[in-house]
Amino acid sequence: MDDSHLSSAAHRSFVSDSFALPKFPDTIEWRTGAKMGRFAGVDYLLVDSLLSEQELLVRQTARQFVDDEVLPVVREAYNQGAFPRKLVSQLGELGFLGANLEGYGCAGMSNVEYGLIMQELERADSGVRSFVSVQGALVMYPILQYGSDAQKEKWLPRLQSGEAIGCFGLTEPDFGSNPSGMRTRAEKRNGEWLLNGEKTWITNGSVAEIAVVWARTSEGIRGFLVEKGTKGYSTSDIHGKLSMRCSVTSSLHFSDCVIPAENQLPCAKGIKAALACLSQARHGIGWGVIGAAMDCYETARTYTLTRKQFDDKPLAGHQLVQEKLVWMITEISKAQLLALHVGRLKDSGKADAAHISMLKRNNVAMALECARISRDLLGANGIMDEYPIMRHLCNLETVKTYEGTDHIHALVIGERITGIPAYR
Repeated sequence: MDDSHLSSAAHRSFVSDSFALPKFPDTIEWRTGAKMGRFAGVDYLLVDSLLSEQELLVRQTARQFVDDEVLPVVREAYNQGAFPRKLVSQLGELGFLGANLEGYGCAGMSNVEYGLIMQELERADSGVRSFVSVQGALVMYPILQYGSDAQKEKWLPRLQSGEAIGCFGLTEPDFGSNPSGMRTRAEKRNGEWLLNGEKTWITNGSVAEIAVVWARTSEGIRGFLVEKGTKGYSTSDIHGKLSMRCSVTSSLHFSDCVIPAENQLPCAKGIKAALACLSQARHGIGWGVIGAAMDCYETARTYTLTRKQFDDKPLAGHQLVQEKLVWMITEISKAQLLALHVGRLKDSGKADAAHISMLKRNNVAMALECARISRDLLGANGIMDEYPIMRHLCNLETVKTYEGTDHIHALVIGERITGIPAYR
């Protein structure tokens, strides 16, 4: 049987057989250097009791992968400003690329299972989660949803396995929050498309074999597949980033770039098609940032229990420190419940863009504040790279504004509750 069309059941069996649920101690062991031992989770409200055995297994698979494979390399990768490419094939083998999609080798997981994977990956680094989110939600999803059978068969199995990497070209130098104002144009000429324009702030841009690019045409905004090496297509990386350093970020340039007619996504019509892809990615972000918040909280909790100050008393024994820890665990718990409910709504076909906007907006703000509080609790140590907090803090500043800024999501929610669009 062609393994590019493995059933969901086969992939679930693979995950179950590959990873047994390990038993973790009740407390986290403090380690010099890496600082943390096995992650036992953050679950004050017993949210795990709301998860199925399969969901717990998927999360534990992702958690073990992060502990064993991602955390040992992510600090150096961030400092060097490089994405750890060796993880890509492993992510594919585990079924994490396009995990919540069906067919063509995809795992066919639920949106809750997908969210739990994003949570664990972002516990390591937002850049790692972003790679997986872009590959699945912004490249594989539009090909599956809007592509031809030939496009699906050519690209989806390769993208799922990690053999090929993709990127999503929507944002432009002059148009971020207002994608409908895009200037990139595609014109029909002799049965082909001639593409001109520029996209920027594109995750995976220079390493992608295939780019899903949105352009204005005489028929409205349409989606195209632009293959690496196409004449007139070039990329350049964005350097000097102080955030999302463990992620490749690029600009895409199109100068009389000839796109074959068969590379147009036949069902991708209008800006709503592009925004539907963003909703898929934003759902993953809403889950992912919980992982970053958990890592910051657990680092701060463990640090304040071991660091002694004033009469040899642990920092955690002071009222002001406990108040900060209580705020974090309360907000993390609320974010977990929000993510789980939106995930359940999405699995039942009831979640819409406004629901996902609330998830993304609330949870990113929560995670960013947890990072700031945790940095404060660690004092000067909070800025050192041997602890993960400053890395999370810098990353989350970007996550707050990409794929819909905090303010844009507020306006999406505002329109939903008032019926009045206030974007202008």
